[in-house]
Amino acid sequence: MIRLIVAAALALAACQQQPRSGAPEGQSEAHNLAPVDLGAFFDCLRESSQTALAAHRGGPEAGFAENAIPTFENTLRQAPAMLEIDISETRDGVLVLMHDDELDRTTTGAGLVREAALAEIQALQLEDEDGQTLDARVPTLREALDWAAGKTILELDVKRGVSYEDVIAEVRAAGAAGRVIFITYSASAAIRVHRLAPELMISTSIESEADLEELQRARVDLTRILAWTGIEEPNSALNVALAGRGVEAMFGTLGGRDSWDNRFAKSGDDQYAEFAEAGLQLISTDRVAAAARALDTADGVEGFGALQCVSAR
Repeated sequence: MIRLIVAAALALAACQQQPRSGAPEGQSEAHNLAPVDLGAFFDCLRESSQTALAAHRGGPEAGFAENAIPTFENTLRQAPAMLEIDISETRDGVLVLMHDDELDRTTTGAGLVREAALAEIQALQLEDEDGQTLDARVPTLREALDWAAGKTILELDVKRGVSYEDVIAEVRAAGAAGRVIFITYSASAAIRVHRLAPELMISTSIESEADLEELQRARVDLTRILAWTGIEEPNSALNVALAGRGVEAMFGTLGGRDSWDNRFAKSGDDQYAEFAEAGLQLISTDRVAAAARALDTADGVEGFGALQCVSAR
């Protein structure tokens, strides 16, 4: 156990110097974020004022494509993080990881995802954000779920035209219901998912306590709800009110050119910690390594603070 703790500390300190292609075999295990009980994990974050991180689209960067398993491995080499992924469906009904409706931006192919069969899509190569062709392919949702077991939590963003029922069936078939977060964007969608799968943890957009009241009237178990509070500005008053109801607050520093991630890169990464202090239990980011270093510096505990909640029950 002592060796593992020391290895984790050394890996965190060295993450900037470690070449991506030369990371030691198994180094990613030092940065696993695999809670034994997802609900208890978030309760612990809220009660201990700790903040976890989620890597938007899995954490793409130069040489690593979005929504790809090599990218996930690279992200976990840098920091303990959850991974937000996007789910689309092929012509032959297979769930795959793809953000766009079309293949053009992220692969060597073209055309609509829903008009291509799995074999056609997996014959393509993925490209990074600079258009560099990579030795990586589009994974299926099942491959991602199986890969993530014992490593991390996946946040599932279900894209247009994909059935909630099909995604839930795949999650259950993989035995992954206790290690995913199902993303929704409205109370009605959260209610629907909760009725289909009450065991799932659900993220949904919350702008005020009135949104929680709507969920409660529909008999949604609020212990299964995470509140997505947007990307504009952390709302401390709302976060406190949510905490009083036993609901954890999420926020995104991700986005376009004017995102908080881009601003922090110029003005100082310590601002990730300042945002966390507004009462956030999860920050979704495009700069997971920088955010992790900032939170680790500021959290006042040995190691990454959120890891102390991994064993909570």
